[in-house]
Amino acid sequence: MFSFDELLNIPGMIFVSTVSVFWVYYNFFHISEKNFLNAFGHDKNVNKLFSSTLLIASIFSWALICFAVAKPIKYIGSSENKKDVRDILFVVDVSRSMLAVDFIPNRLEVSKQHIRDFIKLRGGDRLGTIMFAEKIITLSPLTFDQESVLSMVDEINVGFLGNGTNIGDAVGLASKRLSESDVKTKIIILLTDGVSNVGNLNPIQAAKFSEELGIKIYSIGIGTDNKAKLPYKVSGKTFYQEIPGGSIDIETLKKMSTKTGGAFYYAKSSTSLKNVFNSIDKLEKTKISTSEKKDFVYMYETPLLFGVLIL
Repeated sequence: MFSFDELLNIPGMIFVSTVSVFWVYYNFFHISEKNFLNAFGHDKNVNKLFSSTLLIASIFSWALICFAVAKPIKYIGSSENKKDVRDILFVVDVSRSMLAVDFIPNRLEVSKQHIRDFIKLRGGDRLGTIMFAEKIITLSPLTFDQESVLSMVDEINVGFLGNGTNIGDAVGLASKRLSESDVKTKIIILLTDGVSNVGNLNPIQAAKFSEELGIKIYSIGIGTDNKAKLPYKVSGKTFYQEIPGGSIDIETLKKMSTKTGGAFYYAKSSTSLKNVFNSIDKLEKTKISTSEKKDFVYMYETPLLFGVLIL
């Protein structure tokens, strides 16, 4: 009759238990035996038996009341909430050439702005960020927390990950992160303006790894075909170094994307980069269980009723 699965109000039970202890003490130990003699006669044996019975009944009634106050519940089923979602990891090149000013103010800042705009529209997706140059760092693991990811996008900067372009290892790390997800649609959005020239894993090997895990790679080449200027400072003054245009390894990026069922895009301006993200925005969605709702019934009515009646 009192079978239950969980108690919801332990603090309340403790409080009522404390009150009951004082109640029992006051009524059965603090009040003298004389009161029982006056009430039930002068036969001490009868009085002792009767008072003992009352004591046991009192303790039992308070135990039932304490149990009821604890709000016992019994689970009768459960239901899962489903949410449409995609897992998307941004893999962003932060090699020094991303500071080229053929995009205003530079390639990296324009990329960051369009990433922010994309994230703000993707409240139902899990998003994360990885940045790379010679070395690689995960800025944000996959999360539904938009604000957290947006704050990490602000941390995407050039300068402390070396001078190389390690596309292979960066994509490999992103694939490893995505492999731990149970979502059907897993996507890497790779933004780079160069050629992979360092690392243990070459880009095609990394793409093969992604393909085996069912991960699509959408690669974006950033930069104009013309020569670009790269700023650098000497004694507080800004100078510009000319770098060749069209230095993106288009063939490799195309192969990576084709191999995984994704697509390659060449963004030669801020507008074209915006259009790229609009295209990726149309990708299919899937479903994931985000929480489990348990249905239950309260079980306190019966013990509360018997406890009050006995008391």
